[in-house]
Amino acid sequence: MKRILLTGGAGFIAHHTIRHLLQNTDWEIVSLDRLDYSGNLNRIADMMNEFDKETQKRVRIVYHDLRAEVNEMLTADLGKFDYIVHMAASSHVDRSIEDPMCFVLDNVVATCNILNFARKQENLERFIYFSTDEVFGPAPKGVNYKERDRYNSTNPYSATKAGGEELAVAFQNTYDMPVYITHTMNVFGERQHPEKFIPMTIKNVKDGNMVTIHSDRDKKIPGSRHYIHAKDVADGCLFLLQNQNKIDQLEQDYGGAKCPKFNLVGPVEWDNLELAQKIARAQNKELKYKMVDFHTSRPGHDLRYALDGNLMKELGWEPKVSIEDRINEVVQWTLNNDRWLKI
Repeated sequence: MKRILLTGGAGFIAHHTIRHLLQNTDWEIVSLDRLDYSGNLNRIADMMNEFDKETQKRVRIVYHDLRAEVNEMLTADLGKFDYIVHMAASSHVDRSIEDPMCFVLDNVVATCNILNFARKQENLERFIYFSTDEVFGPAPKGVNYKERDRYNSTNPYSATKAGGEELAVAFQNTYDMPVYITHTMNVFGERQHPEKFIPMTIKNVKDGNMVTIHSDRDKKIPGSRHYIHAKDVADGCLFLLQNQNKIDQLEQDYGGAKCPKFNLVGPVEWDNLELAQKIARAQNKELKYKMVDFHTSRPGHDLRYALDGNLMKELGWEPKVSIEDRINEVVQWTLNNDRWLKI
């Protein structure tokens, strides 16, 4: 039986990944988490109710703050792994602007600590570092960044994710670690933190409140994203772990650069006003909204992010469920489980 370690397992994306692994593998899963503002064990407990007792036994939860090294005692307790997926991170842009050093510790120092643990694993098949679309910076209209395009971090969050990513590349080059890097953008789904745009919009529409739409300076063009459900991110992650032979056969030359990189991209690009309208329509309610100049209201944020998903399509992966169906599923689930809007 394979063993996989997920960092940040009580976080939003990782708990969906645990669920997907339970559904689609027989692997033993270890979640490593420090349980801060974004980590919530109730996510795992809620999700685990879908499975029988024997399946639940395949998940073990271990507390550790990766700002500290994984010492010998913890290393012995964790054991050996075939796969390590590093999802733990601080990810809120506004907080990174207020306290950049916190993000350096969480996204750079913590990444170095888990990489140091991983490089001592004798039979590690793959280490996946979860990065973000934001390392590329704002995307002009018509531009979708490919995996190897230049970086242009515009806030401390994206800069520290780029820093962690470069550490992962360095560990492959220095220690010959089997590393993959993924870029995802604007992940949504059940049990997401209520500070994020989609759950916040669901709540505001439900309560009849105003929804803020960030736009250009003239308050005419809304920001846009490629949204992707966390279930699809989890599916893409498992695809990468199970198709390494296919990936090894890719005939691509990046000037001798190692460390394959992959964009996990939602199927369509929507502007935020269009998305808010779809959320309101799913509730059969009118959308009350106002456009605001994001340059003034959210310094350090970018109006448009965009990734190119063609590499993953070439390999044979793309989201299986339409984004419209995913949005409707999340809206209805959230309305039926509205305690997740209050956490």
